[in-house]
Amino acid sequence: MLEGKAIVRETDMPEAMQSHVMGLAYKALDLHEISDCQAIAYYIKQKFDEAYGAAWHCVVGMDFGSCITHLCGSFIFFRVEMMEFLVFKDGKDLNESKDEAIGVQHQQRAEDVHL
Repeated sequence: MLEGKAIVRETDMPEAMQSHVMGLAYKALDLHEISDCQAIAYYIKQKFDEAYGAAWHCVVGMDFGSCITHLCGSFIFFRVEMMEFLVFKDGKDLNESKDEAIGVQHQQRAEDVHL
């Protein structure tokens, strides 16, 4: 596992989601070989799809470029030591509100259940 602190390079994601995705990144790094970027990305994508609804994307690697379009409030680009993580959600369903699309209502309902 990489032990370094996550450094957010750019984001428009709510802080709770930022913490969640960084925690998933550390867990994925524990579960998979550092060289298996595809498995690490798939793990994070799958967990975010479960928590916040489908259409999340995740790119993991040591050196990559990107040009993306994302739903407002659903983007984070961060680094843990030499590994970089790009996580975002696209806006395929234009009928959804922003909160519905990034899973805020789903998250709030889950929190209400635990109260």
